[in-house]
Amino acid sequence: MTEKSRDNWFYRLLDLPVGFVAGALYPLKAIALVSRHRRLWGYILFPILLNLVVGVGLYIGLLRPGLTRVEDLATDLDTQITTWIANLPSWLGWLDVTGELLGWFLQALLVVGLLVATGLLLVQFGAILGSPWYGQLSEELEKLKTGKVTTYEQGVLVIFKDIWRALAFEVKKLLLALGLGMLLFLVNGVPGLGTLVAGIGGVAIAALIVCLDFLDAPLERRRLRFRDKLKIVFGGLPATGTFSVVSLVLVSLPFVNLLAVPICVTAGTLLFCDRIYPRRFAAKEEDRPSHSD
Repeated sequence: MTEKSRDNWFYRLLDLPVGFVAGALYPLKAIALVSRHRRLWGYILFPILLNLVVGVGLYIGLLRPGLTRVEDLATDLDTQITTWIANLPSWLGWLDVTGELLGWFLQALLVVGLLVATGLLLVQFGAILGSPWYGQLSEELEKLKTGKVTTYEQGVLVIFKDIWRALAFEVKKLLLALGLGMLLFLVNGVPGLGTLVAGIGGVAIAALIVCLDFLDAPLERRRLRFRDKLKIVFGGLPATGTFSVVSLVLVSLPFVNLLAVPICVTAGTLLFCDRIYPRRFAAKEEDRPSHSD
């Protein structure tokens, strides 16, 4: 191991607690920065209007029927638990309270899962429809933070290549989520902690997908492969981890997520400029063509 690599690992070890807190604060940093630069507002207002349209459709078509279904499932479960407990000996009557608590817990878990699923769909549709604005927003932010934007490809044909890469990115995310989801399904069958591990793993998968979406603009501009984007996400831990969890919470909150998507896109680019660009790209891109203000 070289002295440089040892210094790098030592620096990263010292940076762990800082990164843990810093990653969670990037949405707040994004709000503060956007509020100070009005020229960025246009790149955010149009995506918010698009998110409003998409959000209304998702709430009417998915969230409301989903909540009704969750309520029906909770009622059925409560009836089954009550019937089961009624057939037990009287000295086990205390299980009635336990059954009610379990019913409430499962209902809350289903509601949270439904909100997360709705939020993820909003992110996917919002990111695709708002990509022209988000791409320009990310470029402006990178120029603001680093003084330049590195240009890798130009020309009319790049538009078609961008569309193809965007579709491939969505397919690869879906395959990743399905593959990991199948593993969690198998883990869920393990007695004891299987359900808990599967639940935590499901949240982790959702957070990973969200992180890939909100970090994608500067990474895609550099034409990175999907596996390289994954390496950067995992290499940026714990900052990327806390950022993704906070972002997942924000996009899962009804109505808040209409504003959260462009804010988290902004936050992802800021995280890239502060914590990823200096370590991975600054030295490589010194001689590349770029444009600046």
